[in-house]
Amino acid sequence: MSEKKTNDIENEEKVHVFIMGKEYAVPNSLTIMTAMEYAGYKLVRGVGCRNGFCGACATIYRIKGENELKTCLACQQQVEEGMYIATLPFFPMDKRVFNIENAKPTQQIMMQLYPEIYSCVGCNACTKACPQDINVMQYIAYAQRGEFEKCAEESFDCVMCGICSSRCPAGISHNQVALLARRLNGKYIAPKSDHLEKRVQDILDGLYKNDMDAIMSEPVEEIKKDYNNREIEK
Repeated sequence: MSEKKTNDIENEEKVHVFIMGKEYAVPNSLTIMTAMEYAGYKLVRGVGCRNGFCGACATIYRIKGENELKTCLACQQQVEEGMYIATLPFFPMDKRVFNIENAKPTQQIMMQLYPEIYSCVGCNACTKACPQDINVMQYIAYAQRGEFEKCAEESFDCVMCGICSSRCPAGISHNQVALLARRLNGKYIAPKSDHLEKRVQDILDGLYKNDMDAIMSEPVEEIKKDYNNREIEK
């Protein structure tokens, strides 16, 4: 960070937040994630914008004087005065094992792998908790009816943070249900992409091996430069 930008941040109005129970004064323009780093926390769990995977910064917070627990992604939510913050280091998902070649896009596959979705009580806590504003309860309803194309479309923006499941009284692993629906949709329902299949076959045939070897031999800064200046298909 440049000295000028650092000084600008230091001159900002501060808000008081509580991270893991300890109080800090942080600039009010920061997100929860950058506020944690400002306070001296080192994020080593591999969140997406820190060379890891998106959805890993799931966070629960409340504002001093209020009882409501709120959920967010730490990279998106700006700090507020009196914010009590607790990150979700890991929320266990019940991921069932299946072979996509044997799994068929029928209602029975959901009944077999994720029967708990039929215990949904319609409380809508999953939707209210989603930081991506996805209608989670709706895509679970699609999954119940075997409407996998609709389920895949409705859940497309999911980043697998697991906040929805942390709030579910029925113990549904919503994001795993959505992932199964998207895989079934891609395998059996969505129209085939001829040019994609041709490109995959070209790769398997080694057509781009020399090009890839040349790229991988470049210094990292040159690779970044090539990437930033690449031609993007319309």
